[in-house]
Amino acid sequence: MSGEQPVPLTVDRLQRGPRMRPNAILASYHDKEWETFIEEWAAARDSDYVSVRRFGGSGDRGVDIAGFNSDRGFEGEWDGFQAKHYATSLGPSSAWPEILKVLLLTIDTPSYTLPRKYYFLAPKGVTTKLAHLLESPTELRAGFLLQLDEPSSEPFRKLNAERRAAVRELAADTDFSLFSSYEAARLVDDVRGTPTFAERFGGPLPDRSRGWHVPPIVQIREAVYVEALLEAYREKYPEEISDIASVSDHEASRPHFNRQREAFFRAESLREFARDSVPAGTYEGLQEEIFEAVIETVESDHTDGLSRLRSVLDAAIQAQLTSNALITVLEPGDRKGVCHQLANGSRVKWVR
Repeated sequence: MSGEQPVPLTVDRLQRGPRMRPNAILASYHDKEWETFIEEWAAARDSDYVSVRRFGGSGDRGVDIAGFNSDRGFEGEWDGFQAKHYATSLGPSSAWPEILKVLLLTIDTPSYTLPRKYYFLAPKGVTTKLAHLLESPTELRAGFLLQLDEPSSEPFRKLNAERRAAVRELAADTDFSLFSSYEAARLVDDVRGTPTFAERFGGPLPDRSRGWHVPPIVQIREAVYVEALLEAYREKYPEEISDIASVSDHEASRPHFNRQREAFFRAESLREFARDSVPAGTYEGLQEEIFEAVIETVESDHTDGLSRLRSVLDAAIQAQLTSNALITVLEPGDRKGVCHQLANGSRVKWVR
């Protein structure tokens, strides 16, 4: 038999149905959800922004979302994002009113500066005609001024002679290259590998870095879980273990202690990965799942604290974790490290 082999039906596809492409997901949004996505995208795309704020709705004065490069807001350097969720591509007739609003924003509030960049963002993009205008700022300005001089054209017909003259003067002095469009495909690529992508479009998660480092000297942030380990060693070897220095000289404890520190920093690396790759609260949810999986073992009877610790680490490795998104990148060492993070937060103790 020739041709492609059929793809087996997976449990994931059976439960969730066919996966929608990101562009199709964006096209399915309603107006407010589109604005929220653009706000998330703006916050993720430029780390230079001091803040990103959404103004969408009536009275937005032509700026749905603004990214501010300083704490001076509109009085400093800023970028504007106009989110238009239409069923068709944006044409010039959709752009003229927004350009007018931005110019009037500066005319009506002289302390406001024109944006550094002003983007039109729509799931269907812009028409060929508007794309050509945006790529030719001189023609874009000429087209705008032509519309401005048409007394009956929308939205210019509402301007009185004084405001019309003020708009004309500002437009003539403005570099229209500040106006541009941003395609949906670029929006998706910009958030790839961020919490926004994982939450809105699904997996897989990006690859994890293997670059975690275990400092040679115990750090202040390790103090609580390290002391819990020392308590377990002292209980097991009361004549031989007293402090970290004695652990380094103890044949049985030294390799064990080093493995626990490595596990802790593996888990810290996973925490950082989660911060950059999945929505807030996901890592804390993983910690909670592991806590629920091991707490009965923690509270069971054991011959000593070291035995309790070893049993808890085994329970963490064997725990059937099924719901948290991070299980797709979770490894045994991470699970052990989470147990030490729990100890670092005084949620579990090895010695009663």
